[in-house]
Order: sequence, then structure tokens, then C-alpha cells
Amino acid sequence: MKMRSIRYILLLVLAVAVIAIPPASSAQTAVGVGVSVRIGPPALPIYAQPICPGEGYMWTPGYWAYGDDGYYWVPGTWVRPPMVGVLWTPGYWGWGGGLYLWHAGYWGPHIGFYGGINYGFGYVGTGYFGGEWRGGVFAYNRSVNNVNVTVIHNTYNKTVINNNTTVNRTSFNGGTGGTNAQPTSEERNAEHENHVAATNEQTQHQQMASSNKSQYYSANHGQPTVAASPRPGVMSGNGVVNARNAPANNAAIANKGGANGAGANKGGSTSTNGVANANKGAGAGNGGTRPPNARNSNVPANGKSLGGGNNGNTSKTPPTHNTGNSAPPPKPRNQAAVPHKNTPPPPPPNKGKGNPPPKGKGEGRG
Repeated sequence: MKMRSIRYILLLVLAVAVIAIPPASSAQTAVGVGVSVRIGPPALPIYAQPICPGEGYMWTPGYWAYGDDGYYWVPGTWVRPPMVGVLWTPGYWGWGGGLYLWHAGYWGPHIGFYGGINYGFGYVGTGYFGGEWRGGVFAYNRSVNNVNVTVIHNTYNKTVINNNTTVNRTSFNGGTGGTNAQPTSEERNAEHENHVAATNEQTQHQQMASSNKSQYYSANHGQPTVAASPRPGVMSGNGVVNARNAPANNAAIANKGGANGAGANKGGSTSTNGVANANKGAGAGNGGTRPPNARNSNVPANGKSLGGGNNGNTSKTPPTHNTGNSAPPPKPRNQAAVPHKNTPPPPPPNKGKGNPPPKGKGEGRG
């Protein structure tokens, strides 16, 4: 009898423990990393790419991650791939079921779907145009990467054409204000290939960003102190790049989920961004379109090329008067001269005793 009581108690404790375990959310099931948020990520900041530290490094773009204190920026950085022949597919936030779900990035033989997010530096929203493997050696496309050709010789120069001519800073897929990109057949095939998760260096890099309070949106308002770094884990010193001055509206608060998780999908759209499409000489600006042959990259740190548009500034500020840097205000149109109505001079005084001379218009007596 005593043994049965003990077994009954143990079974009861086990049942309570099982009930206490929360069911896996849709984010945990679909994403694998268990990150789901009701508030969407801010717009992508504008930043320059640090110079490549040497051969064998590959660029991984920065992104907004989520922690206990909200969104924080993980700087873009140069990393060594885990093996020869793989490419990095960036992670992205996707809207669905009233939540923003994080889809983690990975290494693989081909680039998969990353939400149509234009991260810049060869990541134009689909595919990758920043470099390619050639006989076991990675070659860099100088048109979208900041490389020192005196140190790195395996380079080439190929203009990147982006058929998606909308210049924006959207950082999520789906929902109000997000990209509406869908995976291509090639990207779907890439999703089923063998993948390698982020390296230990990449994971430590994100952890260091999460421990830096200045990287949080609540502190930097969309302009992180460290927007990009030359190597993983480097958060200060030479080569570290901060965000450029740009409007910092939290683009995706718009798609705020409802209390029941169904997703109210409220609000407006994201602010637009010149982040990854600085359009050399195109002058596309934010929210506009650019010519199809415009270069598709962010602004290299060396300042050469790629400096078009308005750096992502979409704030509606009233136009200022001429300050010396802009054209003077236009002159008023020439108006037809209004003819002057001459009044005839009064006749000489009448010295006789006749009638007085007639008055001129507007004149007193003579």
C-alpha cells in the first residue's frame, strides 16, 4: 500500500511537470531559435563598410536582434567561413500570425531566401553579388566591397544591377510596410541543402552586441554607435564604423500584434532607406526609384563612389532659404510695365477777368 502511494505521488508530480511546460510557439517551430516578437524591427541604419582585413574573410551584414531590453543592432562584420565553397545567407524578420519571427542565417553552397531585405554590399534582396568562389579561393567584387587591392589580389569589378528599383531601409518581410518578396525556385532549393549554422565567432559577436547598452534601439534610436566592425567581436578602435545620421523611426511598430496574437496589423509603413543602394550619381533619394543600372551597395568606408540619394533622410523638413550650398531662389517673373498716366500740365493763369481755368485731375486751384 505504501509503495502504491509513492508511485501515485511520483506520477502526479510528473503530470504536473509536463503540464507546466509551455507549448512550442509558431516561432520556435518555424524558426528553430525560438524568437518571436510583437513589435517589429526598426529600419536598417546607414553605415559604411570597413575595409576587408585580408583574404579569406567574407562580409556578413548587420541586423536587428531582440533581447530582454528590446531590439539591439548586431554590427556587420568580416568573418571567416567555416569551410571552402560556402556562402552566407543572412537571417531576416518575417511577419506572420500576429508576430515577427526571426529566421536565422546559415552557411550553404547557395544563397537562400532572406526576405527580400536589401542589406547592401552585394545583398540586394535576392542572391549575393559581393563575390564568388573560384578554384577554392574567394574573389571579391570591388564594386560593392571595400577591399585594398594592394593586399587582396583576387578581385574583379562587376556592376550590380538590381531589378527591384525601390530604395528603402525596410528590415522585415510581410505585413504593413514590409517587403513582399517570395522565395524563388532557386532559393527554395537552397533551403533544402546541407547548411552550417553561424560560427562560434558570429555567435560571440552577437552576444557582445547584446551586452552593449549603446547598441540597443532604446539608447541609439536607430543609429548604433557600432554599426560595423572589421572582425567579429571588435566593438572599438580602428576600423569600427558608426551609423550615419538618418531618421530613426521605428518602422515596424506599425504591425503591432493584437492582444490575442492575431495581429491587428495597425499603422503605416516603414520609412524608406538608401542604406544598401547608395546609387552612384543616381540621386535616387529615399522613397524614389533609381535607374536599373545603378550600383547596388552601401557606402564603402573609403568614400569612393556610391554616394547618391539623400542618405535615407525621409523626414519632412520645410525647405530652407539659400545658405550658400543651394541654388538661389528664382527671380520673380517679369511683369508687363503698367503705363504711367501723365496728367497734362495746367494752362497758364488767366490774367483776364474771364472764367478761371479748369481744374486738372487731382489738383487744387491755380
